[in-house]
Amino acid sequence: MTMIKTLAALAVTGLAFATSPVMAEDLKEFRVGILGGENEADRLRNYACLQKNLGAALGIPADAVKLFPAADYDGTVQGLLGGTLDYAELGASAYAKVWLKDPKAVEVILTAEQKDGGTGYYAVGVVRADSGISTIQDMKGKKLGFADPDSTSGYLVPLVELPKTVGDIKTFFASTEFTGGHEQGVQAVIDKKVDMMTTWASGQGTFDEGYTSGNLRKMVDKGVLNMKDLKEVWRSALIPNGPVVVRSTLDPAVKEKFKAYMLKSHETDNACFQAVQGGDFAKLVEIKHEFYNPIIEARKAKQGG
Repeated sequence: MTMIKTLAALAVTGLAFATSPVMAEDLKEFRVGILGGENEADRLRNYACLQKNLGAALGIPADAVKLFPAADYDGTVQGLLGGTLDYAELGASAYAKVWLKDPKAVEVILTAEQKDGGTGYYAVGVVRADSGISTIQDMKGKKLGFADPDSTSGYLVPLVELPKTVGDIKTFFASTEFTGGHEQGVQAVIDKKVDMMTTWASGQGTFDEGYTSGNLRKMVDKGVLNMKDLKEVWRSALIPNGPVVVRSTLDPAVKEKFKAYMLKSHETDNACFQAVQGGDFAKLVEIKHEFYNPIIEARKAKQGG
């Protein structure tokens, strides 16, 4: 476990990397940021396969691929802004936060493609199956849980879209609160700490299986959730899948090696690809910054510009 560090410690030692590119021949380590929102041990287990695979692709030892799990979304955001991470997979809102703080901090290169060729997912509102709540209107006067302030499906999109249906969130719901992450939020519903929470799902496949990908599917696959305990009562419009980003100052040769590996990862090690992506995806595809303009504008509006 010596290759696993905390982002706080990294921020102190890694700031020098923010100002100058790492040349390919000098590459000593490759630093992977892992978003919060799920049990840390599970996140590390899902990403462990990348150490060997990326090490081979980049020509460095497996233990030189360092994993940095953040306690929450903002930990990874700050690591990218500080130049102390080389790669991370973000939600669209977390990317918008990075870009609005520093447009030159990272480069968007890839996103996940669903089995049907789509590159989007949904925010879904789930309640206990035995709650008596059948529609979003039944949530009036009840408790709403959000996943994380920097989550797209777990906060930003519901914050923008729910008022179209229920009006003012502050007066419609009895209370709102952050649950500490997506997995924690679903558990809060099960434990009756909140009546509904918003999380992410592909919307493909069946609800009974947690759909083909997303937080619900990951929890089902880990054996910590029985979908018979939940009911979906709200769904957003389609959301852009989050981006794979790399540090802008990373040496171009390293970027190309990394990108080439990631584009083939569904073929070279599909089990690893699915573990990192969190579900049954087809592959990674190239994407541009402009794909996220709607989310950036939504985040700007939420922040008052």
